[in-house]
Amino acid sequence: MITSVLVANRGEIACRIFRTCRELGIATVAVYADPDASALHVREADAAVRLPGATPAETYLRGELIVKAALAAGADAVHPGYGFLSENAEFARAVRAAGLVWIGPPPEAIEAMASKTRAKELMGIAPLTEVTADDLPVLVKAAAGGGGRGMRVVRELSVLDEELTAARAEALSAFGDGEVFVEPYVEGGRHVEVQILADTHGTVWALGTRDCSLQRRHQKVIEEAPAPGLSPALDAEIRSSAVRAARAVSYVGAGTVEFLVAGDRAYFLEMNTRLQVEHPVTEAVFGVDLVELQLRVAEGEPLPGEPPAPDGHAVEARLYAEDPSAAWAPQAGTLHLLAFPSGVRVDTGFASGDAVGVHYDPMLAKVVAWAPTRSSAVRRLAGALGRTRVHGVVTNRDLLVRALGHEEFASGRMDTGFFDRHLSSLVADDAPVAEVYAAAAAAVASSCRRAAAGPRFGAYRNLPSQPQLKVYAGGDRHEIRYHRTRTGFELVGVPGARVVEAHAHRVTLEVDGIRRDFAIHAYGGDIHAYEGGDIHAYDGGDIHVDHGTHTWTLTPHPRFPEPERALTPGSLLAPMPGTVVRIAEGLAEGDQVQAGQPLLWLEAMKMEHRIAAPAAGTLTALHVTPGRQVEPGTLLAVVQPVPPAQREVQPVPPAQHAVHPVPTEETP
Repeated sequence: MITSVLVANRGEIACRIFRTCRELGIATVAVYADPDASALHVREADAAVRLPGATPAETYLRGELIVKAALAAGADAVHPGYGFLSENAEFARAVRAAGLVWIGPPPEAIEAMASKTRAKELMGIAPLTEVTADDLPVLVKAAAGGGGRGMRVVRELSVLDEELTAARAEALSAFGDGEVFVEPYVEGGRHVEVQILADTHGTVWALGTRDCSLQRRHQKVIEEAPAPGLSPALDAEIRSSAVRAARAVSYVGAGTVEFLVAGDRAYFLEMNTRLQVEHPVTEAVFGVDLVELQLRVAEGEPLPGEPPAPDGHAVEARLYAEDPSAAWAPQAGTLHLLAFPSGVRVDTGFASGDAVGVHYDPMLAKVVAWAPTRSSAVRRLAGALGRTRVHGVVTNRDLLVRALGHEEFASGRMDTGFFDRHLSSLVADDAPVAEVYAAAAAAVASSCRRAAAGPRFGAYRNLPSQPQLKVYAGGDRHEIRYHRTRTGFELVGVPGARVVEAHAHRVTLEVDGIRRDFAIHAYGGDIHAYEGGDIHAYDGGDIHVDHGTHTWTLTPHPRFPEPERALTPGSLLAPMPGTVVRIAEGLAEGDQVQAGQPLLWLEAMKMEHRIAAPAAGTLTALHVTPGRQVEPGTLLAVVQPVPPAQREVQPVPPAQHAVHPVPTEETP
């Protein structure tokens, strides 16, 4: 019997595995890199072991150190979670060689399927060995791992070598394996997968299907079970193919077989020999705990006959610290508040007060809703996300809510190009009221906080005054003025608004005859002001205003602001915190560059982000070198543009996906 499990992972999946272990009475051991010393998964474990590493991203790839940690902490089993070493056969062998139980498939099955190139060979599909212009577009793809890392779409033969280099570097950083391959790439299609679970007694379960078509950067964002709109014949074909794939490698444990569905045909993509991020939707529909079943299978128990019957529908959304309107740029910073409503399942590796770093995937949480029907589940999830509160970092929350409500998704007609087609409309502002009213509520609440803090901040007085709050929201500036009277507050210059009730953290306004409640949270130091003067904030603290399902982030304007830094036209600023991993080969100051030409690459949250020339011109300055860590806003380079009439802008084609036919029974 397993008595203590070390999870060779971090964040949300480690916390999720610990939860099941606690319910089963199994002790837990965490491992952590230095940036994760106070992370939630470390706090939730019974014991934790620090892993030294050259860089934080490499730490969780040090299999020999993880095995030593398990032995030192008295664990008798290792669960790999997903990502990192979860599909590394040598790590599985090392765990077993140390006398520990490996909660995963046999190393031989991992070798056969975890490498996408070998998996395709096993299924009778060969990747491209040579690429010509006639083969384009093609997909460069990492042989190991998943999550969209190490993937590149190539539409021009001239950039193939560059994209191969970038994919290898990204794959090596994320998975410790820089092998990549090239395969055909075609338009559209849906991403459908099958959850597999197999024991050591020859039983293989196919626990229904999942649709994971809503993706960005080849990484899933919204998943659901069962996959909608499949004909009974196609559903049966997909599940049968998944079982054949598992039996072909004598699979044991949990795994996922992925397909691309186009029309009434399914094409094999890959098999992931691990637990998937989206496994909760299968758990919700089938009423099982896949981690518990993984543990029982690892202990040698047989699966109990036939799988349970599915019931209802479940939808999962991944809440990311990222800005969809800025090319999905990952965000970092302190989570001042992370709060979810009741009635949905939440798997997360963060809590209020935690820091979102730059070294790992920016996923904050998975929010899962179940209901008897698909439409009810989608509506329940959208409502829960709308009531989710995240203060401190920009997230994709609003995009998720709008995507769930989009007609194309609601009708089940979505495909993997959904975000490419609809991103501009999904990031558009749909606030229920104008931003100025949120700023007005923030100003009134700030005055209430000052009054509650003591007389030195001022209260009602007979002297005429117009205190004000100056805030920025995005590129807009608002100056809110008001009077404090014996009966309350009077707003100045805010048409159609009346203060009904005011407190330090809650303000009710009547806007054009409709009462609206605003919740106000101030962070980064107290908001100070003087009656008759400007409110100003120390430490750059933001004010977050929540109303219904909308949140505004307001930045107070200092009473005595510092002069703004003048930037040279064509300045390229770091869009996120990260590390400069390389400069374009041969690039030097004085070179002529073209619009869109890659200049350098930043690594942040295990992804490489290309920084390209915004326009054709001359590279007049290059301020960084490989290995330098930068913060958002760091000046990277300057491209002096040529006159606009001489510039060329190339349109970005829609996303496409690689496809391969599903092998038949006769496929060797």
